[in-house]
Amino acid sequence: MKKNIFYFLLLSIMFWACKKNEMMPYISSDNVYLHYLDENGNQDTTTISYSFAYNPSLAQDTIWIPIIVTGPKVSHSRQFVLSVVDSLTTAVKGTHYEALKASYTLPADSGTFKIPVILKNTDETLANKSVTLGLRTIAGGDFSAELPLNLRTKKVIFSNRLERPSWWGYWQSQLGDYGRVKHQLFIIVAGNVSLVDTSKPNAYLEIPRSLYYIDNFRVFLKDPATWIARNPDKGYVLVKKTNGSDEYEFYSESAPAKRFTLRFFAQVNGYFFIDESGKQIII
Repeated sequence: MKKNIFYFLLLSIMFWACKKNEMMPYISSDNVYLHYLDENGNQDTTTISYSFAYNPSLAQDTIWIPIIVTGPKVSHSRQFVLSVVDSLTTAVKGTHYEALKASYTLPADSGTFKIPVILKNTDETLANKSVTLGLRTIAGGDFSAELPLNLRTKKVIFSNRLERPSWWGYWQSQLGDYGRVKHQLFIIVAGNVSLVDTSKPNAYLEIPRSLYYIDNFRVFLKDPATWIARNPDKGYVLVKKTNGSDEYEFYSESAPAKRFTLRFFAQVNGYFFIDESGKQIII
């Protein structure tokens, strides 16, 4: 009899404990944070880098900021706030990026969301400098801001400039000395491609492909008008300057602020693109 009473009491305690756990409400505040993960799945706090130089025909581009919610999903939409952090920002609103909305709407039954942030490529000085845009989720709408700053903050650094790629050195005998204008024209013709690193095993298999890109680039430099005629989908034009000179400007109709100069040299009776140092681009 005593043994049965003991089991009855034990079952009663277990039932009461389970019932208590089931009734415990979720009492933590809901938060949103920026959901960037590194290759190991850990929170990534590094800076995002972006360059319009790899997409020279774009007057603007959109980056998507991933956010995630702490707390349960709900059956109605909610509002949250993403803000620009002035202390982390050198970019100018309206010149380098479009203003953020006062708040954003998280759809019902959602725990994640992506916010479009529009970067602009209309400032010519971006060819020589980078600007930064600091972003942070803050308290507002239906969410708190109780999580650490590093989870809620991200910095974007962007420009319209290029840096010398490692593969250039292996092909310098073909391409000549590195220059940013030369590199950008190469990207326009070939796309954002990397030439083969000839020091790697089996590199010889990729050499014909690299030579193909270089030959196409060489033909373009000698006769950009023919390249334009053969690639109308690229959207580039060659227009003579109106200042009375013999110079032309080569540019994308979708990004007319970014122009490349084609200058006539009577000594050789030919036109050459001009680089950032005022020299002829020759390969």
